Amino acid sequence: MTSPLHTSSWSGTVSAHAAMSCATSMRKPDTERSIDAAATIPRVPMSTDFLRKFSWFEDLDQRSLEAIANAAVEQRFEPGQEIMRQGDVGVGAFIIRSGKVEVLQDRDGKQVKLATLGPGDVFGEMALLDEFPRSATVRALEPTTALGIQRWHFRGILESHPQIALALLPILTRRIRHAEGTLPDANVRH
Repeated sequence: MTSPLHTSSWSGTVSAHAAMSCATSMRKPDTERSIDAAATIPRVPMSTDFLRKFSWFEDLDQRSLEAIANAAVEQRFEPGQEIMRQGDVGVGAFIIRSGKVEVLQDRDGKQVKLATLGPGDVFGEMALLDEFPRSATVRALEPTTALGIQRWHFRGILESHPQIALALLPILTRRIRHAEGTLPDANVRH
């Protein structure tokens, strides 16, 4: 079982493309998994103060934060549960609220651990912008709660809140440079 934001594309950084595979009206490939309804926590209005703690959102105005909070779905994952799988098409991203996940990539038949992520880290963000296959697998290491947002919701938010895109550009640029090996690890903000 995976999450609503399940599927990813990586390029060696912590920019896995987590995605919400909740498109129930569309037939999905067998490799794409969807959110287990039991893993989704009942919808509760989220505090924008929580979102503001993350580098992705710290400079956004209140209306933009509210739009993101209204689109986000909170989910729980058990230790060992895959949140997204390398090769699946990503449909969204996650923000880790609590717990830890590991980011793994299959390289020549061997699983290589790329990163361990925890509260405040974002993964799968590239899936908010494209529909490429995920380049890594993300698996919960301990009970984990994450906020997921689907690409189609995010694109609608960008149309009415373009300042969100401007805030994310420097972060995505740093991750691309890191993936290309032009930045040291210490400069990658999550």
